[in-house]
Amino acid sequence: MEAMSGLLGLVCRLWLAVCVIRLKADLITHLNLPKPDIPSTPCVFPFTYADVTHYNCISVHSDFDWCSLDGQFQGRWRYCLSSDPPQCTFPFFFKKKVFYQCTKEDYILNRSWCSLTKNYNKDKKWKQCSPRK
Repeated sequence: MEAMSGLLGLVCRLWLAVCVIRLKADLITHLNLPKPDIPSTPCVFPFTYADVTHYNCISVHSDFDWCSLDGQFQGRWRYCLSSDPPQCTFPFFFKKKVFYQCTKEDYILNRSWCSLTKNYNKDKKWKQCSPRK
């Protein structure tokens, strides 16, 4: 009799679990979660946050990359998209030359690169260019 009582209790708990799971599944399928609101305002590069100038999206105080919507961060920001990488600045100065397009000069991997500021010699901010350049 004890075994029968234990089995009945187990069956009741399983039935209750199935009912709860179905209820949660029904709630989830009818729940319309809001889509994140990412403003169409473009990121501003470079931007200054906490007295540091940033030339690309950052994850400071966040689990996800974000950017400022102002040159000097004033609380307006948005999460970054894949279309938000910083742009090359042309023309730019490197060593004693002026470059009007991506260059492979002094890059040991034979890849093209560009400066993110007008004066690479001073700022040392750069990125790789597209492999097709």
